[in-house]
Amino acid sequence: MKVIKSFFLVIVTKLALLCIKIQKRFNRGGRQQVVSPEIKEDSVTFRIYAPLARQVSLKGNWGGRSRRMTKQANGVWEATIDKPQPEIYTYNLVVDGLSMNDPQNFFVQHDATLYFNMLMIRGERTQNYFEANHRGTVSFPWYDSKLLGINRRLAVYTPYGYEDNPDRKYPVLYLLHGKGGDEETWLSMGRAAQILDNLIEQGKAEPMIVVFPNGNPTQQASQTLVLETACINTHSPEMANAYVKSLVTEIVPFIEKNFRADAQKSSRAIAGLSVGGAHAINASLLYPDMFDYICPLSFGTDPTGENLTQLQALKKSGYKLYWLACGKKDFLFEKVKTLDKTLTDEGLQHTFFVSEGRHTWSNWRYYLNTFAPLLFK
Repeated sequence: MKVIKSFFLVIVTKLALLCIKIQKRFNRGGRQQVVSPEIKEDSVTFRIYAPLARQVSLKGNWGGRSRRMTKQANGVWEATIDKPQPEIYTYNLVVDGLSMNDPQNFFVQHDATLYFNMLMIRGERTQNYFEANHRGTVSFPWYDSKLLGINRRLAVYTPYGYEDNPDRKYPVLYLLHGKGGDEETWLSMGRAAQILDNLIEQGKAEPMIVVFPNGNPTQQASQTLVLETACINTHSPEMANAYVKSLVTEIVPFIEKNFRADAQKSSRAIAGLSVGGAHAINASLLYPDMFDYICPLSFGTDPTGENLTQLQALKKSGYKLYWLACGKKDFLFEKVKTLDKTLTDEGLQHTFFVSEGRHTWSNWRYYLNTFAPLLFK
């Protein structure tokens, strides 16, 4: 018996020593103590453990050129920047020419197949970009598109309390992405769920369903699912405005059948950024009796005889809000100003919200945070 006990004691001791060696191996250079990004009152420090690297750089969209990082004695590279203004920024690290995400930062967002680390700076502008106390639910239902001939995926946000109120119906915002995006983009890059959660919790916005369609008519879903794309000639005459037609004639009925959506014009809103703004405009012109709230973001058009006639039809049909927005430095700002003038000349009441900045998510998050409280009032 003593021999057996001694044998097990030796085995346990060896295992303990092996665990210590493994722990030391992964702890070397202070690897487990690496914190990145480290946000302080006036600065932000980025770090990466790369003892064999010859050169490491930091690239971020807070302004300025890429910054070379400095190697410390323990193999950790560091770079410190002045703390930027409250916003959500993206960045990546370049290690010996290889672009990579910060392995210490699990905050990431993606636009189609591109992934970025996030640097989230708290402040008045960003207070609704963080998690609320009461959170809604995001689901990803599939629907059959007869018009496009494929099975397609949506993202749908339902507000906090939706599951507990089986008899309540909700208004719906159809929120459209821009070029290169998909049904996940507004949720990832735009923080749409967090913004809605916070606004609803604060009593600033009406509880609503938000639908995020995939605006690429050849895609079944986000490219991250690695599904085959459909062979659809979107430039053929019979496929003109195919996505917009599918949105109104297939997606809206699907939502109103499968979710507790209020199926009235007064309970439908449509908004979109960039190309999604074009889709929102076209949907309102082709189907003037469908949406009472129309919010094109960072997109404008020149007047034509056809759309002037359509604008008059929209005016006759009536609507509750036409909210147009763009940044002063956006490359489409002049086009948006033209649309603003056209709406004014045609007698369509609207709001032209002008912000600072360019054609970026910094503006589009800001716009959603601004116009969502105006919906369904």
